[in-house]
Amino acid sequence: MTTASARALLSNLIDYAGLFPPAGLGMPEAVAEHARQRRGPESWMLGRFVVPAARLDEFEDAILSDRAPAAGAERRPGAPWALSALVGPAFTTHADEIVAFNARHGDRARVETVEFRASSRAELEAALDTIPGGLGIFVELPLDDGLDELLGVVRGRAANAKVRTGGIEVAVIPTASRLAHYLEACASAGVPFKATAGLHHAVRAEHPLTYEPDAPRSTMHGFLNVFTAAAFARDGMPAGELEAVLRETRAPEFRLGDAGLAWRDRSVATGDLTLGRRDFAVSFGSCSFAEPVAELKTLGVIS
Repeated sequence: MTTASARALLSNLIDYAGLFPPAGLGMPEAVAEHARQRRGPESWMLGRFVVPAARLDEFEDAILSDRAPAAGAERRPGAPWALSALVGPAFTTHADEIVAFNARHGDRARVETVEFRASSRAELEAALDTIPGGLGIFVELPLDDGLDELLGVVRGRAANAKVRTGGIEVAVIPTASRLAHYLEACASAGVPFKATAGLHHAVRAEHPLTYEPDAPRSTMHGFLNVFTAAAFARDGMPAGELEAVLRETRAPEFRLGDAGLAWRDRSVATGDLTLGRRDFAVSFGSCSFAEPVAELKTLGVIS
């Protein structure tokens, strides 16, 4: 049985990014997979479909045009596809494309949020000046000494942060210490965030980084670790203790009951989890939806 705290923690948690490595599906395949997920029993865990703004025309061909075989099934009244578009560095062009796309297809699919990278204050402010109004904004920021300044800009512009938690190379996986400091900094600044890359698995462990037979292996962050740590960060837990949550490798230490989520001797009530997911730890992007779901079933977190 899926408990109340599991529902609070996992609802709309996974933004599907099947177009990106290591899955790297073609647009028709990724669209078909997301359509299948939308109809499945775990659709309550599904978030937005992640697509580069430069490929919105491909998305239209795959699902929205009258020529698309699956188009009719995806025209359900009141249930448009929610998209998150990756933009930059051609911000102005991409912004215009998003506005035009939403004007054409807002009843069937709509870009709700945009995502981009910024490594300096000047770059961040220039991009924010270009993004059309009415869109949620997630900015991938570097995990370095300038983080606090950039978070201040993000907060002042009512935007959100984004953190890269892995990838297909060992070098891009942040240490537990750096990720803990990031969560603490976002909580202190009052800036919501989403995570991207590397969170295919529920609990921290060593795994292959791609689906190739000779893929490099490394210890990967677990999404239960990250979002449990985020819940504690919102409650004021310092970075040193958050790091211990991120380093946890024993799945039974994460206990999700109806009353709340517990890790070791610390806990968060279900109501606070719901608020934290809404206002702080928003989602994570994954090129696979099936893998996280399968692991949660194996662990007995969902049924």
